[in-house]
Amino acid sequence: MAINWFPGHMHKARKEIKKVMPQMDLIIEVVDARIPFSSENPLVPSLRGDTPLIKVLNKRDLADPDITEQWQAWIEQERGVRAVTLTHNQRQEALGILKLAEEMTPGHDRQKSALRVMILGIPNVGKSTLINTLAGRPAAKTGNEPAVTRAQQAIKLPDNVLLYDTPGFLWPKLSPEQCGYRLAVTGAIRSAVLDFEDIALFEADYLVAHYPEQVTTRYGLEKTPVDGLALMDAVAVKRRFLGRGGVPDLHKVSEVLLNEFRAGTLGRISLETPAMIEKELIEARAREQAEAEEKARKDEHRKRRKT
Repeated sequence: MAINWFPGHMHKARKEIKKVMPQMDLIIEVVDARIPFSSENPLVPSLRGDTPLIKVLNKRDLADPDITEQWQAWIEQERGVRAVTLTHNQRQEALGILKLAEEMTPGHDRQKSALRVMILGIPNVGKSTLINTLAGRPAAKTGNEPAVTRAQQAIKLPDNVLLYDTPGFLWPKLSPEQCGYRLAVTGAIRSAVLDFEDIALFEADYLVAHYPEQVTTRYGLEKTPVDGLALMDAVAVKRRFLGRGGVPDLHKVSEVLLNEFRAGTLGRISLETPAMIEKELIEARAREQAEAEEKARKDEHRKRRKT
């Protein structure tokens, strides 16, 4: 199932960001440490040009620490990009981002003009919470539902820093397809636009393959299920989520799996690694190439038939 979610206000946000980004001295992009690739916006590289970028891997306390280290090294291979990790309500760590911003803009004199910093982040990665932490006051709206921020705003920070907040926005096409699923598992996409059980099954399959000990321990299972559906059935039995005739209530199981992952109850879990993403990108490009070649072949065939 392909997941697409691009509300009108997100389209407007992209246009606004494209217009003002050339005026920025530095960019901060907040991503979810559990899905650093899937939660980044692929429009940012094309829009930022040579502007320095700090990539904040937020919710570090929910992610697998070993995999987070891999992501930091992978991200910093790109020129002009630094990666830092962050967890909730760590003000001193958050203020370290501003110190890093100063180091990355050595030619800017803050005595003469404010350091203009744009902060970006797709819905539900914790961007607004970070802004409030940096400002030391409620400067941005926060909420548990994605897409809370709807309009651009400028926020004054200490040491003559002007922070431009932007609406969280996704991109028109979520590719590779797995990225859409990972975003849905973490809660970056509204529940109303996805198949709840389908997303939970994606999560369950991943957990069985990559974190079998954590799920068997959490749900008190005697052995590791063979796949995601077997895990969901086992959880239904353990939690007594059974309907008439003993049929598993997969909707209730889905709620448990998704909510416990998002809350960190299942432990520190990452849903993607750099190696996994590189493989998926190669496969996605191969599919796109094959589709383009097939389209060209059909177009040529139609052209010949007309002549």
